[in-house]
Amino acid sequence: MKKLSKILVLSMLMLIFVTSCGEKEEAVTVAITEGTVTEAVTEETATEAETTEAVTEEVVDSDTEGVTESEEDSMGAAVIYYQGHASMRITTPEGKTIYVDPFMGDGYDVPADLILITHGHSDHTRTDLIKSKNSECETITWKEAIVDGEHQTFDLGYVKVEAVEAGYNKNHDVSNCVGYILTFTDGKTLYLSGDTSTTPQMKELADRKLDYAFFCCDGVYNMDMAEAIECAKTVGAKHSIPYHMVPSSNSAGFDQAVAESFDVPDRIILAPGETLELN
Repeated sequence: MKKLSKILVLSMLMLIFVTSCGEKEEAVTVAITEGTVTEAVTEETATEAETTEAVTEEVVDSDTEGVTESEEDSMGAAVIYYQGHASMRITTPEGKTIYVDPFMGDGYDVPADLILITHGHSDHTRTDLIKSKNSECETITWKEAIVDGEHQTFDLGYVKVEAVEAGYNKNHDVSNCVGYILTFTDGKTLYLSGDTSTTPQMKELADRKLDYAFFCCDGVYNMDMAEAIECAKTVGAKHSIPYHMVPSSNSAGFDQAVAESFDVPDRIILAPGETLELN
């Protein structure tokens, strides 16, 4: 009986081979075991299935990869983390970290890519607070920013830094003090007045149609609130923000009542520890 079964199987295999030559239909092996018929996909068919699956996976992976690259290309806005007084940490759309006038507050744990110092007073120069720097970190102070009486511009790729006039009072000499205009890769602009009174250049800044502007207003070592308001109106940025509003001896580095007296259109009040996205 077993011999007969083997002969029958071999005969059927030969018949299938002959009749299926030249056809594109799936080959089927028929095994007869004690009255049971089982169909099995041949190795060639399985290989075709694996190939189809691999192609499908490749297409899916390719689509996913495209989405990932697109997401990477889509960068967010720059973000300011205000630390108090004149100190702030800025994260660029690319994720670079810029510290400005380090002196108080927290948030100095992110490695620095750029450090900006407006002048040499001790309440603007505490670079020792910055815990670490990236290997290509640069520091720009008033010394680099003013060369032979000319205010310099630094294009760092992820941000353009323009030094502008600051000073014009008994506490701050215009030859040793600067403000900065930062232009980010998304086109947004940020003006930091530094320690100053009204400068002749502020009228020119109005033509720049700046997005955000910070104005000092402590009224002790710099212009008072009334003058700061006039400067903000002269510059005419889309949003104006008060800072350096109390003497450095004030450990809070901020006064809500003073900030609220900065009465200008589209004012933003930023307290220490708060963030501002530059949209």
